[in-house]
Amino acid sequence: MVKAGALEKGMAILIKGDPFVIVEREFVNPGKGSAFVRLKLKNPQSGQVLRETMKSQDQVEDIVVEDKDSQYLYADGDNFHFMDVETYEQFEIPVSTFEDYQFLMKEGETYTIIRWEHRPLDIKLPYKVVYTVTKAEEAVKGDTVTGATKIVEVETGLKVKVPIFIKEGEKILVNTETKEYVERVNQ
Repeated sequence: MVKAGALEKGMAILIKGDPFVIVEREFVNPGKGSAFVRLKLKNPQSGQVLRETMKSQDQVEDIVVEDKDSQYLYADGDNFHFMDVETYEQFEIPVSTFEDYQFLMKEGETYTIIRWEHRPLDIKLPYKVVYTVTKAEEAVKGDTVTGATKIVEVETGLKVKVPIFIKEGEKILVNTETKEYVERVNQ
């Protein structure tokens, strides 16, 4: 058991016997009354999303999870295919379980999969990832209004809004939580 005030984003807890991962957490300490926590929780198996508000002193049942480093091999439309880096055992995770990650993972990269009772609860992605731009329209000369942007596609199929000076073949840094452009990467 853990106090609601100690919960962090990414932790897994049990609610009515089902595992939920904390997607968002906001701690509120009003001037009057006791502090409380607003949580957005997601059940990876069913996709159910809950919004809970708990007093910071409330007890919540946390669960012991296992972190497994796994190499992302490919997606076939219905499943993500991974390989355990220790045992070389291959396994699948339904795309519908982690639809948000569909265009964020790069083939051949290693990610940590959080599992509970051999069921995947979450995939830990780096906060920022470097992608190669594969499709980008050419900027029109004279189209230089301050803050002008365009949509480009990166190697994984993710579409990102970037400044107009980004060209095909360049590398860009993208925030995986917001799916937003951060900066151009010179390598």
